[in-house]
Formats: sequence, structure tokens, C-alpha cells
Amino acid sequence: MSAMMMQQELNQFLNNKKHSIPTTPIKRVAIYARVSTTEQAEEGYSIDEQQRLLTEWCDKNGYILHEVYADRGISGKSIKKRPALVKLLEDAENKKFDVVLVWKANRLARNILDLLKIVEVFDQNYISFRSYTENHETETSQGKLQFHMLAAIDEFERNTISENLKMGMLARAREGKWNGGIVLGYDLEDVSNQGDKRKHTRLVINEKEAKTVRRIFELYIAGNGYKAIANRVNKEGHLGKRGKPFSISTIKTILENPVYVGMIRYDVRRNWTDKRRGDINPTPILQQGVHEPILSQQDWEKAQLILKQRSNKPNRVHGGTFPFTGVMKCPKCGSGMVVMRTVNKLKDGTRKTLEYYACGAWKNQGTSVCPSNAIRADKAETYIFERLQALATNKQLIKEVAERVNGKRSNHDEPLQHEHQALQKEMEQAKRKKDKAMELYEEDVITKVDLQQRLIKVNEQIEQLELRLQPIKLQLHSLKVHTINEATIQEVMANFQKAFKKAMTQEQQKHLITLIIKDITLNEKREVDSIQIQFNNSVLDYLTEHGADRSLADDLSAPFYVLISV
Repeated sequence: MSAMMMQQELNQFLNNKKHSIPTTPIKRVAIYARVSTTEQAEEGYSIDEQQRLLTEWCDKNGYILHEVYADRGISGKSIKKRPALVKLLEDAENKKFDVVLVWKANRLARNILDLLKIVEVFDQNYISFRSYTENHETETSQGKLQFHMLAAIDEFERNTISENLKMGMLARAREGKWNGGIVLGYDLEDVSNQGDKRKHTRLVINEKEAKTVRRIFELYIAGNGYKAIANRVNKEGHLGKRGKPFSISTIKTILENPVYVGMIRYDVRRNWTDKRRGDINPTPILQQGVHEPILSQQDWEKAQLILKQRSNKPNRVHGGTFPFTGVMKCPKCGSGMVVMRTVNKLKDGTRKTLEYYACGAWKNQGTSVCPSNAIRADKAETYIFERLQALATNKQLIKEVAERVNGKRSNHDEPLQHEHQALQKEMEQAKRKKDKAMELYEEDVITKVDLQQRLIKVNEQIEQLELRLQPIKLQLHSLKVHTINEATIQEVMANFQKAFKKAMTQEQQKHLITLIIKDITLNEKREVDSIQIQFNNSVLDYLTEHGADRSLADDLSAPFYVLISV
């Protein structure tokens, strides 16, 4: 058979094969795994074991593993507090995978409404959902119906268990037994469960920590405030239960806790998951405990009387908006700066209040943690606004900013370039395999059937590589053509000035500041050292005339920060 006839016959075969057997793209799978610290300890869950079994399932079913999204030691109650889940949902919106695979549906969410919302995001982006152990799937109408029904049943069972557990804990509290976790001044000692599956503990005084508790109450009864107490005990070397310095809020919590006088307080907050600290139970359980008290009744009552007296004092009202709290950073520890006020007595007897930005760690925990590093609020704000105004009018500075932003954007494509090169290399290897198969057939090393099988496999590989290359090529093209011009930067900064002056509320001013400023750093002399400006789509949408209708040439798909030294 001539080479020409052989090639014609082979082309005819492949053409027929292409029409008779449609190529189905190999699905990309995203694995999501989660286990809380409690589940790991009590129920033997292993996140690594989840990943191993789910990865094996992908291999067995011929799927491509896109990425494993894992939240380790994190509860399933909140979506926002699970970084891996947040990233999974973002990638779903960008259609980076075709299937989401989990060990159990409750790995995604324990609440059925949250679970259905998450699965709805998948559906909207044509992504199917599968549960390994429960045989849930949302690829068919029947599967979706079954998934909704079983998810509702699962939540009903969890709620029933939760209600039974709460009833048991209420009963223990009424008996004066401890239901909580660790508390300063006490250790938890296991007690016989007497047939109850739940592990029970009791409070036993930790004498070293008890001295710290007594010292805190002693200082408070002597007239010291929360901050003074935190500063004092931190300097004296006392540490909290987890080995950290005391803060103002920790001191307040200790002074209000009746456990130290031998009482058990339970069911203080209702609907904790949904309401957090907003729903206080007006009638919590307060019962004489079976544990030994650390404080005398007399000292406890003295402290509570002072707490009550101080809580009746009206809060002082101060003016000022202080827009740079949080974005201004302490030069020593990096904490956000907060507001501090001092009152000076003038020669004529009048009092003048001075306002500062001071280190948040210092204000909360005292000088043992960090100095105040305070900077006058009026001077700092005037200086920062002058620098921002200069950026709107200084053409040379605007030009430098544009060059630096666009320079950083050009560096942003390096990971994409590496991935593009790797896929191109795979593509070349696949094409060489195809040529090699043809050579082997021409040399009668392999049969026609072998050739056909090899070419089908290689062609499928090439098609998959082309599918993966296409979005990368688009992104690289986008990064090449999308730059930010000087006119846009000038417009943003000018509109920022106008919008800030027109802002009616402190919240509006704060929003504008955090929109455009990432960080403000101070130097060791407590002077403003640098302002880090950010440019992204949110900034352009909010602070340009055309907003979302702007030119593609000004599109910023990711934030880029420019450090402006002052």
C-alpha cells in the first residue's frame, strides 16, 4: 500500500470516528474538604483521608483533579470564615471546574439554607455537585430532588440531636455542673460519664491562675480601670489561659464572670450562630455550682457594685470623624491605629482636649505590649489630604504612578506565562506522539488497529490541552492590552477629593478612604512615612465618570498597589 493511499484511508477513518464518537471533554473536579478541631478529636474525621479517597475516586472515574480546597480545624457554621470555601465559590463563578466533590454534604454547610445557596451557585455556573458517602448528585432532575429531600432530613436529625444535647446541658447547669470550655483560674478534670456518651468535666482550681484572677479583682476594687489593670498585670508577667497578654475586653469579661464566686451561669445568649452577641437571654440560669470558688463573696459583691456604678455614668461625647483608623499602622507592631484623647489644662484654667492616632495594641493591652506611638490627629490628617491632593494635580507624579501600576501589571502575567509554556510543551509532545505513531505504522512496527487506537487517544489529549489553553491565551491577551492611563488616575484622585467633601456621614468618608488607601505607615519619629494607594475595578467604578462603562484599556481585574513615599 502506498503512503498516499494509507494516509487517505487513515484520514477517512479518523473523520468517520470524529462523527460517530463525539468527544466528551474530561471533567475537571474540585474537591472540598473540611473538618473542625472538635470533629477531628471526637469523631475521628481526617481531612487527609477525605482528600485521599476523593482523589482516588477522580482517578477511578477518569476525571481531572483541578484543585483541593481544604478548611482545616474550622467549623461549618459560617461561610465567610472559611477561606477555602470562599475561594471555591469565587472559582466556581469563574467556571474553573465542572464538578464539586465532597466527602459528605455537611462538609459544605450544616444549615440547609446555606447548603442550597452554595449548590445554587454551582447550578448557575453549570457545575454539578457530588457527595462521596451519600450518593448525592445534582446532574439529573431526580438527583436534585433526592438531594433536597435528604438534605432536609439530615438537618432535621441534626436539630433533634442539638435540642436533646441542649436539654441535657440545661439540666447539668441546674445541678450546678460546668458546661463551658476552658476558663482562667480553673483546669478541666474529666469525670465519669455514668452511661452518658458525652464526655463530662468539672472545674478544679489552678492555683497559679487563681492568683492572677484575685489580682485582677484586687486592682479593680482598689479603683483601677480596665486598661490600667491590663497594663499592670501584663507588666507583672501574668498571662491569659492561652499564654497571651490581657486586653481590656478580657479584663471586663473576668470581672463579670460569676464562676469565680462559685456560681454557674448558662444560657446567657440565644441563637448564638445567627445572632452572635445580639440576642441576650433576660433570664439565664444562675445556679450555685459544685466547684470551689476563687473569690470571697465580699470581694465579688464589691466588684459588682463598682461595675454597676460605672455603667450608670453617661458616655462622653466627642466630635471628629477620624477617617484613618485601621488604615494607619503602628510603626513598631503593625497594629491599626485607633483614637486616643488627652486633656491638657491651660494657664487660664481652661481644659483643651487633644486627639491622637495611637497604637491599637497599646490601647487594648498597655505598654507591656507596645508603646502608644501616638501622632496628632489634626496634623496627620492635614498632611495626608495634602499629599492626596498633590497626586491629583502633579502631572509628573501621576505619570510615575501610571508607569508603576502598568509595570506591576506586566509582572502579573508571569504565572500565566509559565502555565502557557507548560501546556504548549505538552501539546508539542502530544503532536510528536502522533507523528511517531504514523512512522511506526509506515515501518510496519504496529498494526492499523494499533495506529487507530493511539491516534484517538492522542487526539483527545490534544483537544483537552486546547480547551485548557484557550482561557489562558485570553487572559494573557487581556493583560497585554489593558493598561491604566494617566488621565484615569488624575480623574480618580480629583473625584476622590470631591466625593470626600460631599460625604454626609462618617461611614461614607470611611468607605472612600478604605476604597482608595490600603495602608498608611509611620516612621520611628511618629511621622507619616508612606501612603499606599490602590487601583482596582471598584475604585474605577466608583470614582470615574463612566464607571463600569469605561474602556477595556482601563480594566483592572485584580488590585495593584502603589507605594507613594512622602
